[in-house]
Amino acid sequence: MIDSAAALIEQIQKIGFLPLLESGIPGYCAEDIVDDDCRYVVFADGGWDWPLWKWKGPVVSDGKCVYGKFFAKKAGFVSLEWWPDLYNYRRSMSPPLEPDSVEEMIIATLQEQGSMITRQLRNACGFTGPKMRGLFDGYITRLQMACHIVTQDFVYPLDKRGREYGWGWSLLTTPEILYGREACLSERTAEESYQKIFDHLTSILPHANGKQIERLIKI
Repeated sequence: MIDSAAALIEQIQKIGFLPLLESGIPGYCAEDIVDDDCRYVVFADGGWDWPLWKWKGPVVSDGKCVYGKFFAKKAGFVSLEWWPDLYNYRRSMSPPLEPDSVEEMIIATLQEQGSMITRQLRNACGFTGPKMRGLFDGYITRLQMACHIVTQDFVYPLDKRGREYGWGWSLLTTPEILYGREACLSERTAEESYQKIFDHLTSILPHANGKQIERLIKI
């Protein structure tokens, strides 16, 4: 059972890919392998505690893991060792960014600013009207699935005593800015990267079938 951010980092390095929450494969997510004391709990006064949720920032800031919505549009971690193969395959399967498209505008804004929390990025891209939040979040999710955007850290508002509270905001950037272009490149073909990931996940998830594993890898 995982009982600290350090232990979670070690596990991600060991297995390469780890969804944060339910993945469709029993037992295969960070939530399922944390110690009972680290699970989500609600207190009588309405407050809450969730150590796993709070570990996300330290895990990402450590620099050994990439975090984003990579698994069937759900969030999770990828080790830097395996990142080039996921990046290689996903980029090959996603269409290039069209000039003057919303996707191109989002990436250009991040490249100019370096990193932005989602709300700032949404406003900078002009998604300020009613019902724009959900529409914009859809673009961000698709760009994360295509490995164009990753989470650099999490930013929390402060109360009057200077203490962090709430669920936090994702600080978004591009993998090239955060890790460098070289850390994203693979010498394999896209097909070879896919097969390498598929074989690896098959070896660590012997109870999963091919379709379940494909669902985790494909865009």
